[in-house]
Amino acid sequence: MFIAEQSPMDMTGLDAMFHGGASSTVMVGIPCYNEEVAIGSLVLRASQYVDQVVVVDDGSTDKTAEVARLAGAHVLVHDANIGKGAALRDLFEYATQSGFGIIVIIDGDGQHNPDDIPKLLDPLLRDEADVVNGSRYLDGKVGSTPRYRRFGQVVLDGVVHFGLNGDVTITDTQSGFRAFSTKTAPFFKFHSDKLTIDSEMLMDAANAQLRIKEVNIGVRYDVGRSSKHPVSHGLQVLTGVLRSIEFKRPLLAFTAPGLILVAVAATIAAFVIRDFLRVGYVVLGPTLLMLLLMLVGTFLVFTGIILHSVSALIDSRAENRGESR
Repeated sequence: MFIAEQSPMDMTGLDAMFHGGASSTVMVGIPCYNEEVAIGSLVLRASQYVDQVVVVDDGSTDKTAEVARLAGAHVLVHDANIGKGAALRDLFEYATQSGFGIIVIIDGDGQHNPDDIPKLLDPLLRDEADVVNGSRYLDGKVGSTPRYRRFGQVVLDGVVHFGLNGDVTITDTQSGFRAFSTKTAPFFKFHSDKLTIDSEMLMDAANAQLRIKEVNIGVRYDVGRSSKHPVSHGLQVLTGVLRSIEFKRPLLAFTAPGLILVAVAATIAAFVIRDFLRVGYVVLGPTLLMLLLMLVGTFLVFTGIILHSVSALIDSRAENRGESR
């Protein structure tokens, strides 16, 4: 196991907040795909603040794994590129099996500043949070975020909030810089292998009523690059979030629209009955529309109720597994 050396000042500051024992050890996890340019310096800088840096090389075709090892990281390698969700699942599994108390996740493209790691650790070490989200917009400033990026993030933030509990407000739902107590691991389902995982984990945390806190972080957009077009990237995340909401908030996704359709059908039915009483015959078009809306609405209502029951059962079993660990 690689144990990073820390400067006396950093060690003193962090040790003052540690409570001792395995529960206070910290691991940084970095999911990577073709990040040989940034990964070396990222590992070296992150290692100043934690006990171990672990990199998941998600099927890279460059020398990401080799550079990460040379920089002192422990490297897990995927034979093929299977996505960020799978990388995070492996990082959480490694952290829990190795006995780390805290896992910090940071993207491997170098856009986030490892010097912000203590900001994320502080609420966890003080037992003020279970999950800490690094936010680029906590102070209300857009900063250097390109306009097209910010527009897409605002849309995604709005959609994700439908999947969160009403009392949870997150200013940056797409952040790739977060810290978790490893005690939260059983609550994360890791259904998504793709970039939707960032939103999914927030919804899992909110549904489990974990304590979520945000801290302000910086970001650079003059480094890193995405292999996906920003529009296709955003649509992929949006589609995944909507699918996740369908299961996590089925009453909102299915039952509420179903009730609206039933109400519209009942309104049309009232007009159909009124016209029948007036003229003595039923108008075919409105009648067929009423029946269609009533059938679809009823189907959606019961679908939402059934999925809500299944989701509650799965969450209950997950909580039981978490308590048994």
